[in-house]
Amino acid sequence: MKLLLDTHLLLWAAGQPDQLSDTARMLLDDQSNELLFSAASLWEVTIKRGLGRDDFRVEPRLLRRGLLDNGYTELAITSEHAVTVDILPPIHKDPFDRLLVAQALAEGITLLTTDPLVAQYPGPVRKI
Repeated sequence: MKLLLDTHLLLWAAGQPDQLSDTARMLLDDQSNELLFSAASLWEVTIKRGLGRDDFRVEPRLLRRGLLDNGYTELAITSEHAVTVDILPPIHKDPFDRLLVAQALAEGITLLTTDPLVAQYPGPVRKI
């Protein structure tokens, strides 16, 4: 199964695995799953790190390299993803989360999230 991780799950998987739920660990460790990260997540980390957010202290280039080195697949942002944001209900205001949901819808992959607001979106979104 193809799984797109939201930004916080990526950060936890990369640097704070103790924050992951048992379900998250099981899904991430299952070799039959293809783990993906979005360019939107790296963009979010870059912006929020620049704003001095404590929960985004990781260096984005190192995060990207670590994810690739550990078998994650990068999902680029396409114009199809951008226009899919337009069909989403106004559940969440965060543009990065909305783009992740749009990518999951457009690509037919499952978005894993810990955010209860993101989990309210219809479609392939799973709260773990």
